[in-house]
Amino acid sequence: MNNYRESLLRAFTKYVDQQNLEKLSRIKNTDLLKWLLEVAEITNPSRMFVVTDSEEDLEYIRRRAIENREELPSSYNPRHTVHFDGIRDLARDRENTRILVPPGVKIPMVNTKEKSEGVREVMEFFKGIMTGREMYIGLYCFGPKDSPFSLYGVEVTDSAYVIHSSNILHRICYDVFTTREDIEYMRFLHSTGPRDENGWSRDVSKRRIYIDTSDRVVYSVNTQYAGNTVGLKKLALRICVDKGYKENWLCEHMFITGIKGPGDRITYFTGAFPAGCGKTSTALISDTIVGDDLAIIRNYNGKPHGINPEIGMFGIIDGVNPVDDPEIYEILTSRETEVIFANVLLTEDGEVWWNGKSTPPRPGINYAGKWWPGKKDEQGREIPPSHPNARFTTSIYYLKRVDPKINDPYGVQVKGMIFGGRDPNTWVPVEEAFDWEHGIVTKGASLESEKTAATLGAVGVMEFNPFAILDFLSISPGAFIELHFRFGETLDEKPRIFSVNYFLRDEKGKYLTEKVDKKVWLKWMELRVNNDVDAIETPTGYIPIYTDLVKLFERELNKEFSEQLYEKLFTIRIENLITKYERIWKIYAEQVPDTPKKFFDILLEQKRRLEEARYKYGSHVSPFKLDRK
Repeated sequence: MNNYRESLLRAFTKYVDQQNLEKLSRIKNTDLLKWLLEVAEITNPSRMFVVTDSEEDLEYIRRRAIENREELPSSYNPRHTVHFDGIRDLARDRENTRILVPPGVKIPMVNTKEKSEGVREVMEFFKGIMTGREMYIGLYCFGPKDSPFSLYGVEVTDSAYVIHSSNILHRICYDVFTTREDIEYMRFLHSTGPRDENGWSRDVSKRRIYIDTSDRVVYSVNTQYAGNTVGLKKLALRICVDKGYKENWLCEHMFITGIKGPGDRITYFTGAFPAGCGKTSTALISDTIVGDDLAIIRNYNGKPHGINPEIGMFGIIDGVNPVDDPEIYEILTSRETEVIFANVLLTEDGEVWWNGKSTPPRPGINYAGKWWPGKKDEQGREIPPSHPNARFTTSIYYLKRVDPKINDPYGVQVKGMIFGGRDPNTWVPVEEAFDWEHGIVTKGASLESEKTAATLGAVGVMEFNPFAILDFLSISPGAFIELHFRFGETLDEKPRIFSVNYFLRDEKGKYLTEKVDKKVWLKWMELRVNNDVDAIETPTGYIPIYTDLVKLFERELNKEFSEQLYEKLFTIRIENLITKYERIWKIYAEQVPDTPKKFFDILLEQKRRLEEARYKYGSHVSPFKLDRK
């Protein structure tokens, strides 16, 4: 075995200098070295660089990203750089992101491709693709170091931007790989492919993101957008979901935050929201933040405990402004922070500009190339200076309220789960499910969000997105529901489940609540989880008592809360709810054949309660007509 390992290391001398050969030689897992050598022989890089957490290595990657013109520096802060993905590579590629499966296997609502065909296709693209380029190797933890909850990952790429992003977003764990031989890890192989004169991936028609959950390897090629390329972000989420399904724990598209209760008690919640529904703003308005995007939840002594796999934020920057988002805005405009901006405007004098800045945009470079006010595309449409999906990548540690338990190997106990969507006329602002299984079915698995007129069609049409994770599932929604049922059975103490909706409108289309009101809903949920307040029982769950909300609005926001507004917000809209759950039933019955029978039993009981309430009260039920519980 030693002779075999020595022969592997000798073969690396074609690609590495002495310093990087020594870094490789300290990696304990021989199978990993074998795979890295195979990748090098296929892709043919001119050299290889192994990233450790030394400041020298981190600085080298920052410098290479600029030398490769993958990132352009800001004149305002040398640690602020701007990356452009290219006009045809500005978002996740749903069509060409595929789960690799055995022949004949289909997964409901998940894009799949036959494994042998997919691997054969993508490996043809990788042949010689790194000729004349440097290969970067990063070794990361997907969670706190030495946590029994954490996973591990190896990122291999020819993009300094991708490895730079990974260094910010994830814990560098080279030292773990040098001390443990038996480590289990995910593998991520990426190449930008040929790049054009702008530095953008040229062959986007050959863009492929193939995920092999059985071998825990991801292939990503001919793309630069971080959602397609940064392995331990949403690509790892698919592998994590599959692994959790097989081992009976949860990998979720959820934040983890702490809410303060009486006596400075901290209660931890997770939350899943589709894009544009308040996920980030909810996390940032919380009292402490463990994570803003992903969560691994496992059974620890009979209780669900959650960890954040990441230590960075990859957020949408469009609209971030000093009034609504003061903390993020301060981080993004500080002279002390490290931030990678993507697909914003970099003005000629080196200022980073996005929609949300108070000053008007000036000529410069953006995601479409050279930009000036009034510039139009080939169809005559004006090109905005900063793309709607423009992003920022930065460290979560810059947030003032980062929870001290963010690196606790056993995470935090999750006492509540929140599911939120953009819903103009059905869900009340906050409601607690009757129990774990009822919440999984009627809150998580039934999650929908309103389409917007600008991007997805007519306002009011609801888009199905169970658990806010549909785009990132590697198993069917039915299997994901079954996993939650099964996981709940292992727990002595199950989380309470809530729905929230910040987007209820009146008859004139005006929102009934303000952005800051979500703080009250969070505080009420904290009190409910700890049995400090009673509630009103509705056909679909438990809602707040008016007098409790009056106290919370006064204490938290110094606002009055009228009976009239309370009644508008918490009226149970029977017809809309029946229509919603009939729509959900149809989706699962027609498209998800492995949906558990228990799901339909719970949904049927929900509909029966709604029909009884309609018979007793009519189509709209005032909360004042219902009983306290």
